[in-house]
Amino acid sequence: MKRSSPPRAPLWRCSNCARRFANRNQNHFCNRRNRRDLERHFDGKSPGVRALFESLVVLLQSFGPVKVLPEKSRIAFQVRMSFAAVSVRQRYLVGHFVFSRRVEHPRFLRVETYSARNHLHAFRLDSLADLDTEFADWAREAYDVGRQMHLVRLKSAVR
Repeated sequence: MKRSSPPRAPLWRCSNCARRFANRNQNHFCNRRNRRDLERHFDGKSPGVRALFESLVVLLQSFGPVKVLPEKSRIAFQVRMSFAAVSVRQRYLVGHFVFSRRVEHPRFLRVETYSARNHLHAFRLDSLADLDTEFADWAREAYDVGRQMHLVRLKSAVR
C-alpha cells in the first residue's frame, strides 16, 4: 500500500544559522553545525557509546533521509521537523521520540504531553540490544511524525 505524501509547504529557514523548520520563526538554538560539532559530543566518551549512536543513525536512516543536527547539549534528528534527539553520556545515550499519541510503556522514562498531537517519550539506550524490533517500531512512528504524516491523516479524517 502506497503511503500518502507529506505536506509540501516550504520550510522556513533561519536567516542566522540557515537551519530549516516546518514552523515559521521556530524557537531554537542557532548554531552553524558541522562535523566537528558532532565530534565534540563524543569527546572523552567510551567507544561503545559512539557505536551505539552510529547504529541508531543507521536505524533512523533505514526509514528515509534524516538530518543529523548537533546542538549545544543534544543531537537532534529531523525530516521536515525534529522527531527524536539524544544526549551522549559516558557509556549510554538518553533521548526522546516525538509521537502524535501518548504511549505508556515501561521502557519510556517519562512521557510529557505538550498538545493533543505532541508527546515526548524519553528513553535510555545502554547497548545495541536496546535497538530491538519494538524500539525500531517506535523509531518508525517518530520518523513519520517528523515527516508530518500525522497531519496528512488528520486532514484526511476531517474531509
